[in-house]
Amino acid sequence: MSSNTIADPSGSTAILARFAAGLRFEDIPPTVVERIKLHVLDGLGVCLHGSALPWTRMVREMIVAEGGNSSASLWGCNARTSVSQAVLINCTAGHAFEMDDIHKESVLHPNSLAIPVALALAESGASTAVHGADVMTAIIAGYEVGTRVGNAATTALFLNGFHPQGTSGAFVAAATAGKMLGLDDQQMQHALGIAGSMGAGLMAAQEGAMVKRLHAGKAAQSGVYAAMLAKRGFTGIHNILEAEYGGFLSSFSREYDLRKLTDELGSFWEAGKVGFKLYPNVTSIHTALDALQSILVAERLGASDIASIKVGCGHMTFVHTAWPYVPHGVTAAQMNLYYGLAVMATRGRVSAQDYEPEKLADPGVLAFINRIEAYEDAEIESMGPAYRHACNLSVTTAEGSVHKRRILARRGSPEDDVQSIDIENKFRTNVTPLLPANSVLRLVELTAEFDSLSEIKPINDLLRI
Repeated sequence: MSSNTIADPSGSTAILARFAAGLRFEDIPPTVVERIKLHVLDGLGVCLHGSALPWTRMVREMIVAEGGNSSASLWGCNARTSVSQAVLINCTAGHAFEMDDIHKESVLHPNSLAIPVALALAESGASTAVHGADVMTAIIAGYEVGTRVGNAATTALFLNGFHPQGTSGAFVAAATAGKMLGLDDQQMQHALGIAGSMGAGLMAAQEGAMVKRLHAGKAAQSGVYAAMLAKRGFTGIHNILEAEYGGFLSSFSREYDLRKLTDELGSFWEAGKVGFKLYPNVTSIHTALDALQSILVAERLGASDIASIKVGCGHMTFVHTAWPYVPHGVTAAQMNLYYGLAVMATRGRVSAQDYEPEKLADPGVLAFINRIEAYEDAEIESMGPAYRHACNLSVTTAEGSVHKRRILARRGSPEDDVQSIDIENKFRTNVTPLLPANSVLRLVELTAEFDSLSEIKPINDLLRI
């Protein structure tokens, strides 16, 4: 097939490609633009926080030792490398501590993918997108295409053992990079067709492996490679999404819904449905943490007052988080329901400090886990995927009283939204140890006016420490 030919222009892959290639800033609702500016601020904060962590540092040391053409910044240090290597590091940093944003249906964290990709290409000089509005358009194109791919994959992709961030995430990066590079319809379709063949990531990584963090970096690098190759005429699987044999959805998911790729495309914005994380751990346990904290505060309970905790959740949350906790590392603790609830019960709150390596085997926390029972709640499961973060939680005290909470949506989700000040505070908490006060303030200002910036360079300059 010629690189200038699109087979079946009515196919889902072709439609998404035309959407991404043709998207204009003027097409995007102002409410979506304003929301994504907050996601940019949040993304910069989680990337900078993650840049200082050991697993990110190992990836960075490997890349710096290899060398590069010094066209893009490595955030959190005063170094530069090639675009593809920079996004490998910066996107790994973004997913390095379970604080990046979350789109519930697709199970994607797009700000740790799209934002480092867009800013690296803007800095490199290879991009046709220079002004803030153009870069914002590329970021939103990545959000919209990637989350729709994840929606179409359904939770079956996840339950088959694949990590959406490493698989569907490649489409976020490819669409963002393709838009930054000014790909036309045909080139964008090939970029998606290349990226989908390069996505990878296995969910067993959540039980303790550092490699879970790398899934975001590798997906981003794959997306950048896909767009760069497509610009040169390299071809991908033209029907990567709808192919019945060997396609992305038919291979990774097998139980997929093609309608979700294009339904109301351009009028209903999945990018506007991405939420924020207020705890540094797996999103699926956030309602349970809030439910338990609410009971602790209202009833003035401490760990010694609690005889047992029961938490009901949907099937996906149960599979994802309710496995026996063993202190095998930070990743395992952050992904585990029992550890999170035991920390909340024994310490009254859950924060980044609770995932410091020396705290992961706290005898008091480990002993308290024996008082927690998780189960699959048929009522919640029957409510469908929209309620996969919901929980029914009860606490039985040593005196025999029972206190219950039912939370259907977590804080930070579109259903229980936060204010811009909440995200600014989260950003400041993440970066204050790394940046001087004037740089923190300036980044808040620059992201607030992102779409009106004449260039993106000032942001990248502040991110090099």
